[in-house]
Amino acid sequence: MRKLIVPSILSCDFARLHDEVNAVKNAGADWIHVDVMDGHFVPNISIGIPIVEALSRISPPPLDIHLMIDNPEQFAEPFIIAGKEHVEVLTIQVEACQLLYSTIQNIKSMGVKCGVSLNPATPLSVIEEVIELIDVLLIMTVEPGFGGQKFIKNTLNKIERTRELIDKLPGHKPLIEVDGGIKIDNVKDVSEAGADIIVSGSGIFKTRDYFETIDNMKKIISNDQV
Repeated sequence: MRKLIVPSILSCDFARLHDEVNAVKNAGADWIHVDVMDGHFVPNISIGIPIVEALSRISPPPLDIHLMIDNPEQFAEPFIIAGKEHVEVLTIQVEACQLLYSTIQNIKSMGVKCGVSLNPATPLSVIEEVIELIDVLLIMTVEPGFGGQKFIKNTLNKIERTRELIDKLPGHKPLIEVDGGIKIDNVKDVSEAGADIIVSGSGIFKTRDYFETIDNMKKIISNDQV
């Protein structure tokens, strides 16, 4: 499949949210990544349901919603409803979800792709029982909670091992998404390690020209397209 570049609005100018989303949309963003934080699972509070509702009213690119919150099973449905037909993927953190199997089933029953995310120190083994049920496996390459962090280099090995694991699956194969500290200077490494979906926040929104940045990222990873 064609690999995707997905800007994370955690790093955008929220005073100009509409303009920022349209700017990356026009610059070729494949999806928009929406980081939801509750101040409990991660030490920060970010985007809530009203922002997702607002996004749904401005004809955004497909929304890739990442719930970095406690008890995501209680909030998955409200966020999907808030984003309406624009929600492409809703991702939950394996460390925060007590009812992982049923939550995956509930998300998929609403016609949305389900993602499961692993923090940098969380081993791949925790998702063995559900990996063939999910649509996206998100590998965090920074500790979740704040934008602009430095990429943790040894997570490249984890991405490679994830690629090997998924390639060996006999049937359904989830896409590999990677998020955290990805910029022009390391996007090639992340792509070559096996990422299908590459999320970048400050690596896009803190650059002068969004079109140039996204276009350059796509050119860099173009040799890794499947």
